[in-house]
Amino acid sequence: MPTPLYDALRVLAAQTPLRMHMPGHKGTPLPLPELAGYAALDFTELSPTGDLFAGDGPIREAEELWASCFHMPHCLFLTGGSTQGVLAALTLACPVGSTILLDRNSHRSAYHAMALLGLHPVYLYRPYWEDLPGPITPDQVDRMLQDHPEIKTVFLTSPTYYGIQSDLPALAQVIHRRGGYLVVDAAHGAHLPFLGSMDHTAADLVVFSAHKTLPAPGQSALLCAGGAFSHRQLRRAAAIYGSSSPSYPMMAALDCCRDWLEQEGHIAYHKTAYQVAQLRQDFPALTGDALDPCRLVILGDGFALRDGLEAQNVFPELADRGHVVLICTCADRQAQFDRLRRALYAILPQTGSHSQPLGPPPEPELVLSPRQAQFSPTEACVLSRAAGRISACQIAPYPPGIPVIAPGERITKKTIAYLSQIGYNMETEIQTVSFSVYRQSRFSEEG
Repeated sequence: MPTPLYDALRVLAAQTPLRMHMPGHKGTPLPLPELAGYAALDFTELSPTGDLFAGDGPIREAEELWASCFHMPHCLFLTGGSTQGVLAALTLACPVGSTILLDRNSHRSAYHAMALLGLHPVYLYRPYWEDLPGPITPDQVDRMLQDHPEIKTVFLTSPTYYGIQSDLPALAQVIHRRGGYLVVDAAHGAHLPFLGSMDHTAADLVVFSAHKTLPAPGQSALLCAGGAFSHRQLRRAAAIYGSSSPSYPMMAALDCCRDWLEQEGHIAYHKTAYQVAQLRQDFPALTGDALDPCRLVILGDGFALRDGLEAQNVFPELADRGHVVLICTCADRQAQFDRLRRALYAILPQTGSHSQPLGPPPEPELVLSPRQAQFSPTEACVLSRAAGRISACQIAPYPPGIPVIAPGERITKKTIAYLSQIGYNMETEIQTVSFSVYRQSRFSEEG
């Protein structure tokens, strides 16, 4: 199978060119033994290497192979992670100052996009399922769009950090019927097309983090588009938020990752899904048809489970009061699953049962727009004493980075009690909107 960018970089490096250009290492080994071979393929924008944001050369060829692999018209390489992709996608789909229907379960990058673009959020609150935010339903979106006909863009996360997926084709049908766009943060779902477990092709823009679940380096990601947006538009928007000197080794790694997945990686993912299914049978775990087949969510006292696993040198992705989340990928083979199984058997009798469901956090009051809150003067305040203040930051357990309070929302005693119950550090110092700004805003509204 072709790997056009990787091949072009190897050919150029083999010619031992005199590199009178960036980067400064000039292709010689870096002073870091573990990355000794990295520099040889680390070029800049040259005639043989192409230019990411010009959309030419072997980079464009490699992107077109990814687009074909994902059955979408266009794909753009990202070296700034899914954060760059979310910012670019919302820049394309949302006119400045418009209203957006936003999944409350969105990553912080979406909240930053709202601040930068001056967007006004209407939030989608997910129905709770197994003490977690469940799938978003088409009826739910349809009702919200009926109530807010001015909205033309819907942004949602699928799969979530816990592996919960929504029905994207059904949601797209509802949104497109009203002339809107569906933008999907699929950061945790780049592997799902290789399992046949995700139909993302009806969406207008989809962001994938290759580095989260594929054999790809950190920060490597993909922005895919349907017919509503051109490759030129993707490049223009992503260039606003990305470096003008993107990493060629990262992009070459994406090129080779796709080639491996098409040849043999998809088989490895099916094996991983089988192993996860076996673990779900043997241990108390989240199950259901809407789940990512490779995401293992163990039920129990999540913090105790995490501590017990880490004591055995096993490090999970995420823990909360009722779950511990383990990301399983094609890189996990029989030996890794055997080791995980032994660790779980060793700790489960000692870690306690699944805690009582808390349900969703209290829905906060939006007092200032995300943009006003993000860019206003701020005052520091200890969270435990912040009741009544307006947050200028996200108050979000990380991971998964989903805000209990978003910028511009009022902090209440109920909010503080909820954060305390989930184990958030109540002595954390947060940034709140200056009282003078809040008072001035209220005066303007009343006037």
